[in-house]
Amino acid sequence: MRAFLTGASGFVGHWLRSHLERCGDDVTALADGVDLRDADAVRDALLTAEPDVVYHLAALSHVGRSWEQPEETMQVNVVGTLHLLEAARAAPRAPRVLLVSSAEVYGSGDGAALDEHATIAPVTPYAASKIAAEYLGVQAFLGRGLEVVRARPFNHIGPGQADTFAVAALARRVVAAECSGGEVRVGNLEARRDFTDVRDVVRAYRMLAGAGVPGEVYNVCSGTAVRIGDVLERLVSLARTTVSTVEDPSLFRPVDVPVLRGDGSRLRAATGWAPEIALETTLADVLDHWRSHAP
Repeated sequence: MRAFLTGASGFVGHWLRSHLERCGDDVTALADGVDLRDADAVRDALLTAEPDVVYHLAALSHVGRSWEQPEETMQVNVVGTLHLLEAARAAPRAPRVLLVSSAEVYGSGDGAALDEHATIAPVTPYAASKIAAEYLGVQAFLGRGLEVVRARPFNHIGPGQADTFAVAALARRVVAAECSGGEVRVGNLEARRDFTDVRDVVRAYRMLAGAGVPGEVYNVCSGTAVRIGDVLERLVSLARTTVSTVEDPSLFRPVDVPVLRGDGSRLRAATGWAPEIALETTLADVLDHWRSHAP
């Protein structure tokens, strides 16, 4: 299968490309220097690749930073997605498109597992950009006949994730405390998130690219919400020395969704996918990643 991948140099893109290549796919990536806001460059790259399937991962994905850069977030995530979809539609043989969204579009629930029929209630600029991008995909399917499948991943973590994300940041600080002492700075520890290892997530993406129904949306999640404070405790328990923590007000977001937990029944029914990597294994691997990058 010929695959075209945006965001290949990112955290998830790196793992997805490796997975696709191990599965025997012929992968072409949108070059790092190509801006999604450049419609001509995006179209030229996709038409040259002649893919069977497009995996659209590229986005400004930091939720906290979207509060400071809402316009740029919209330009890249929404207008960039429009350019990608228009490029796919222009291909002589239109590819199937897997459009990667985010569970942030659901906003805050009551702690119950959210399925794909749950109310959309974006509370961050990032979430608003992702639901707008999703509905460009819906319109491309309904109005243009482009085979667009949407994925809504919940929190995915693993080795190689930037420390601008909570679990990676906590792991890096624990490793720093191992190396030189000091305290681990923490923000909101009460939020609960549905974590899945990135290596399981990219398996789901490839399965959806083949078996997902065009026009539909699929949650990618474990179905279990874990308190950030409990993640921190597990990281600390895996540390090679005793470390202490201290609250840092600068690490709190303007708005933080209290609980986000998904229902992945639709994905399982369509593909048979289930997560295989335990959270403890993921956290140990994340710590080892930061140890290998310690100064």
